[in-house]
Amino acid sequence: MFTGIVTAMGRIARIEPLEKGLRLTLEAPAPWLAEVAIGDSIAHAGVCLTVIAKKGKCAYQVDVSAETLACTTGLDVEGADVNLEKAMRLSDFVGGHLVTGHVDGVGRVTRFSPVGESFLLEIEAPKGLAKYIAKKGSIAVDGVSLTVNRVKGRCFSINLIPHTLAVTTLKRLAAGARVNLEVDLIARYVARMLGK
Repeated sequence: MFTGIVTAMGRIARIEPLEKGLRLTLEAPAPWLAEVAIGDSIAHAGVCLTVIAKKGKCAYQVDVSAETLACTTGLDVEGADVNLEKAMRLSDFVGGHLVTGHVDGVGRVTRFSPVGESFLLEIEAPKGLAKYIAKKGSIAVDGVSLTVNRVKGRCFSINLIPHTLAVTTLKRLAAGARVNLEVDLIARYVARMLGK
């Protein structure tokens, strides 16, 4: 379980093909990796992956299954930067919202433009996810916990403050970019219980 508060940015340094999937070697700041152990869960652009090896003080490895690759974006690009968050402890402060690290679908950025000192991010969600996205509700975009400002059909918009842009990969977005989306956990279960 995660909170959607990114604590570091990493880089996919190397990709090795597996029989069905990929092995990624990621680089991250040494102080951030100091307490990471083999078997730990880390969210990578919103995707929960398990650490299988550590490579010195600044690198580690994870395996990504073909299933995960089929329903996410951004984990198959060598040199790409990714938002990182370690799994939360039950005693941790929840600054964002509860995020599982199980991506629900891939959205498409339709607008990314400055509005004063902030940026307006508009995303078109996959058809099946739109019903879970609500005005003033929470959503994780590439692992970042964000508040939805407006919803119109399958499109929703978010205001990104300068701090969020400075500490995440969202600053590199542009119209046409694909992003990992995880809808609010509560919305998903409420819809299931109502039979929707």
